[in-house]
Amino acid sequence: MKKIYLILILFFICINTNAQDTYVFFGSFNHDKTSDGIYVYQLDTIRGTLSKTITVKGFLNPSFLTVSGKQVFVCTESKTPNAGSVCSFEFQPHNKSLIFINSQKSGGENPVYLSVHKNGKWLINGNYTQSSVSLYPISENGTINQMVQKFDFSEGSINTERQTRSHIHATVFSPNFDYIFTTDLGADKIRGFKFENDKSIPLQIAEQPFTKTTLGSGPRHFTFHPNGKFAYCVEELSGTVNAYKYEDGKLESIQRINTHSEKYKVNFESSDVHPSPDGRFLYVANRGEENNIAIFSILPDGKLKTIGYQSTLGKHPRTFAIDETGKFLIVTNVVTGNVFVFKRNSETGLLKRIGKSLKIKNVSCVQIKKY
Repeated sequence: MKKIYLILILFFICINTNAQDTYVFFGSFNHDKTSDGIYVYQLDTIRGTLSKTITVKGFLNPSFLTVSGKQVFVCTESKTPNAGSVCSFEFQPHNKSLIFINSQKSGGENPVYLSVHKNGKWLINGNYTQSSVSLYPISENGTINQMVQKFDFSEGSINTERQTRSHIHATVFSPNFDYIFTTDLGADKIRGFKFENDKSIPLQIAEQPFTKTTLGSGPRHFTFHPNGKFAYCVEELSGTVNAYKYEDGKLESIQRINTHSEKYKVNFESSDVHPSPDGRFLYVANRGEENNIAIFSILPDGKLKTIGYQSTLGKHPRTFAIDETGKFLIVTNVVTGNVFVFKRNSETGLLKRIGKSLKIKNVSCVQIKKY
């Protein structure tokens, strides 16, 4: 009897330990350095609830962040020329602290996306308004060193309101980290770069320098399937997602499908895209009139089949994230300033809200990391 009792105690200790080691990082369009701009919450992986652990002031409009090991990299958005920055923090889960390390100029107006190489030694940033891609070496202590490369773009496309010039909106490493793909909303292109990690100047325009998307589509965010053979690009202006076959730095379109139901004909504003960790489902956020998550099953050939829609229970879902277990999806609604946690059914792919809403004014982005 004592042995059974001991086993039960150990079991509940393990459950409690697992519930304490997953953290969720949020940014906010605070518009004022005296207001909180970065938030860190702890995710209870049993109940799906969030509890606040850290808030950080002193940074204007953290529009996007990414987590790499103990480092948290943040881009601060500004529409003032040359005022945007990329910042580095160290997260210490044992004492629940987020320590500022340093910052560098973003190399262009309005930085909106960051990615880190798997070795933790390179940071790549995309600037939206003053369209450019900038690359930085990272020291072992997480310091962002001075920019070593920058590529500027200018050409636009057919939408006279949104595409008068180039607008880089995402910078994504390939599955093997030997290429980088940048979505250009303004020029209707997915730009490709070869990445040679062992060189001091590692970024070169790829043999296939860009993949054209449908004119007026506005490619925004981009992601790879966990198997590395397929890629998916959400197109903001047309409310579509384009599925690609991927091999050795080259993309081949295999399908283009609406992210919205037939009920909606205009104002799509599709924003973010992520596959489930098991590679069975793809999720796409829609803003505009819909404010939902479109859910697709991923077929063996990489093509998509629409299976449903889930309201985000707020307005303007800019980003969302799925935890590494695939159990939870967390979505940010910028206009209503609320966050919701959804439990994901691993068999059907459908989502179910759990817990209460979390209020973060002008919440801009979210990332989940298990420590």
